[in-house]
Amino acid sequence: MKFHVGRDVFSEAVSFVVKLLPQRNPQPILAGVLIEAGDDGLSLSAFDYEASARTTIEASVDEPGTILVHGRLLSDIASRLPNAPIQVEVEDDGIALTCGSARFMLASMPVQEYPAIPEVSGESGLVPAEDFATAISQVAFAASRDDVTPVLTGVQLEVSGTQLSLVATDRYRVALRDIPWDSGSAASEESTSALVPARTLTEVGKTFSHGGEISISFSGSGDREIIAFTSGDKTVTSLLIKGNFPPVRRLFPEQTEHHAVVNTADLAEAVRRVSLVLDRSAPLRFTFTADTVSMDASGTEQARANESVESTLVGEDVTLGLNPQYLLEALSAVRSEFTRITFTSAENQNKLSPVLITPQTSVEKGGEDTFRYLLQPNLLLR
Repeated sequence: MKFHVGRDVFSEAVSFVVKLLPQRNPQPILAGVLIEAGDDGLSLSAFDYEASARTTIEASVDEPGTILVHGRLLSDIASRLPNAPIQVEVEDDGIALTCGSARFMLASMPVQEYPAIPEVSGESGLVPAEDFATAISQVAFAASRDDVTPVLTGVQLEVSGTQLSLVATDRYRVALRDIPWDSGSAASEESTSALVPARTLTEVGKTFSHGGEISISFSGSGDREIIAFTSGDKTVTSLLIKGNFPPVRRLFPEQTEHHAVVNTADLAEAVRRVSLVLDRSAPLRFTFTADTVSMDASGTEQARANESVESTLVGEDVTLGLNPQYLLEALSAVRSEFTRITFTSAENQNKLSPVLITPQTSVEKGGEDTFRYLLQPNLLLR
């Protein structure tokens, strides 16, 4: 095999396919990048049985063929090559990569031992790439990082009619975002859902954020259900998480009269300052009154802090404790000048009611209802 390819194009392609590979793989063969050279140029792939990435690029192929080479090493080399065309060819003692005066010899890996890259051919639809990337950033952080409960480490994608919903929870909070879904002429009345690992989905959002439209396809059955995301010449597939995602939608309240509206940036800055004295995982005390929200914190080193920012409250005064980091992540996700914090009511009077956080265009005008974030308060020590 022998081919010539542009440095920047090759470097970007290798970087893309190795992003989803784990830093340490128990099977050395899965650390490889599969490069196939043919009449249509180059195809580069990586796969670890959980996720795969594949892309095609233009190249001048002198001799077609297939090679498997260590992915992260190849990515490191390609990103540091001089500004010149790259030549890659197979020699008796390995793979030779030449760029300008730089020359690297890399060991090849056995292609016949590499698993087949999954193909997806099931139902599919289109979403705007920018909207999808934004939605992922607004939701994925709320997924659990504890592998003890795998279903909570994923983001639930739910297709219904012309809408795609992304939902994540770690039991203490729920993030939900809706975006448009275009299933084309094959529109179906049946809803479809897929539980995708949050880590994989986050990388998809970063990679495809400026791709125009993303095609999302569902395929497989049993223990090998997969989902594919395609934009342009790039495709990422992911094995779905098995299990039943909790029915968190029913937790969102219908009545939202008791609420406060506050400037998002002002509240976020105040929370960051006041929470500096808090012990790790300790809640921050919030007191909402007619025209201010006050924050109070105390730590084990006898440090104390308090600060107030302007707010507009509709209803009775409220005092509660919130996890400051969880609140800051919500304030970052609302992406609006103002934030509406709604105080919900619980059927059980002895149980703390969650707060609902949504975007607000101005003090008087509500924002889009496509993003909602539900946060469970913490008990405060008297």
